[in-house]
Amino acid sequence: MKMKHLAWLIPVTAILLAAAEPFWNTKPTPQWTEEEAHQLLTSSPWVKVVTANVARPLSEDELRQGGEMGEHHGVGFDGVQGNKPGNAQLPSAADMLFTGKNQPVSRFHSSTATVRISWESALPVRIAELKDHEVEPPTLEGEGYRVAVYDVPGAYFKDDPKKLGDPFKNTSFLRREGKTDVKPTRVEVFQRGTTLVITFLFPSSAELSVKDHWVEFIAQIGRVLVDYHFDLTQMEFQGKLEL
Repeated sequence: MKMKHLAWLIPVTAILLAAAEPFWNTKPTPQWTEEEAHQLLTSSPWVKVVTANVARPLSEDELRQGGEMGEHHGVGFDGVQGNKPGNAQLPSAADMLFTGKNQPVSRFHSSTATVRISWESALPVRIAELKDHEVEPPTLEGEGYRVAVYDVPGAYFKDDPKKLGDPFKNTSFLRREGKTDVKPTRVEVFQRGTTLVITFLFPSSAELSVKDHWVEFIAQIGRVLVDYHFDLTQMEFQGKLEL
C-alpha cells in the first residue's frame, strides 16, 4: 500500500517542481507568448519595478551657502514633484550607504517615485522586448553591461542624450562586496512619452560573475535615488549568466 502511495507522489512532485520553474527556464524562446515576454519585462531576475527615493530640494539658505540662487534645473529636477527650495540637503555619493536589504537610505527620503530597472544587454530581455514589441532605448556605443532606468520623472529635454547623461557618470555605479565600485563609461537620457529613460553602459572589464552572488545598482539622478540589489545567482539563462 505504501508503495502505491509513493508511486502517486512522484509524478505529482514532478508537476509541482515544473510549475515552480519560470517559463524562461522551461520553454524554448520561439514558444514564448507576448504575455510571458511582458512578464519578464516587468518582474524577473533581470527587470525590477522599484521605489526610488526623491530628495527634498535644498533650502534657499543652503543654496546661497553653496553659491547658488534659485532652484536646480535639469534631468532629475525639472518635472520632479516639488522642485522648489525646501529644507533638506541633497546627499552626496558618500551618503548612499549599503543597506543590504534593498531598503531606502532614510536620510535621503522625502517622497518616492516608481521606476523600472532593466538589464538591457541581457539576452532574455532583448528577446522579450522583440516578443512584446517593446521600444528599446537606442543602443549605446561600446561593449559592456547596459542598464536602463525607465519612468524617471522629467520634463521634455531637447539636448543631446549624451550631454544630458554625462553628469550621472560620477553619481552612479555597480557595487559588489569586497570589490571596487564600477562607474559607467557612458550615460544617455532619452525621452519616452511623459517620462525619461536613462541608460547606463558599464565596462565589460568589470567581469560580473555568479561568484559575486549579488550586484547593487545605484544611480543618483538629480533628486532621484535608484538603488537595488540584483541576485546574480538567479540571472542565468540557457546555462550561463546573462547580463
